[in-house]
Parts: sequence; structure tokens; C-alpha cells
Amino acid sequence: MPARDIFHNAVKKGLEKEGWKITHDPLPVSFELGDMYIDLGAERILAAEREGEKIAVEIKSFFKTSAISEFHTALGQFINYRLALSEQEPDRTLYLAVPIDTYTSFFTIRLVQNIIKTYQLKLITYQPVTEDIVEWIN
Repeated sequence: MPARDIFHNAVKKGLEKEGWKITHDPLPVSFELGDMYIDLGAERILAAEREGEKIAVEIKSFFKTSAISEFHTALGQFINYRLALSEQEPDRTLYLAVPIDTYTSFFTIRLVQNIIKTYQLKLITYQPVTEDIVEWIN
């Protein structure tokens, strides 16, 4: 079982506040190289416009000294997980969850924005202290 990110519970509670039911914690996916674990799987059951929508969320804190190094790791995981999900659960959308402070200070630089656009990353920004989802970026 993989270690949980320091803000795992903050994102989980934020999703629950928005009406998501956590269905997997973690969400296992298998691939040729072995088993992988995405931090959370969730399903929207309350809001009519998104009823039945399924997501998977990989949570990152960006606490290490090199944001670009953590971003490279997160991007690699995101691409691997998205490929595995497309084969095993094609109805589930993968999101990368990042703290709002990291998003505003690092994810808005042109290089990172170009990478997000090129690889069509879907993001959730969250506030770790209040345990709120701030924004969904598709």
C-alpha cells in the first residue's frame, strides 16, 4: 500500500463537502508493470447535472524543495494512471489535486501551463487548511 500524501484527508474531506462519495481509498489499477494505486476514487451522487460521474484523484502536496522535480514525478504518474484507467475504467476521469498556493505560484508559469495544455491535465486546486476544493480546472 502506498504512503498517503500529507494533504490526503484535506482533499478527501473537500470532495465530500462537494457531494462526492469516496468509493476507493486508494483506487487500485493494474498494468503490465504491476499494481498502481491512485489516491482516491469518487462518484458524484448528489448533484443532478453530474450524477453518476466518476473520478480518480492523485493528490500532491509539493512540499519538497524542487517544485519542478515533483511536477515531473506527478506528470509521469498522471500519464501512467490515465492510460491504465482508459483501459480498465474508461468512464472515470483522472484529476491531479494540488494546493492552491502551489497552483498560483508554480502552475501558472508559462512552461507548466504549456505542459498542462499539451498533456490535457485536469486539475483540482484545494485549500489544505480549510479542507476545501477551490477550483476544478479542465
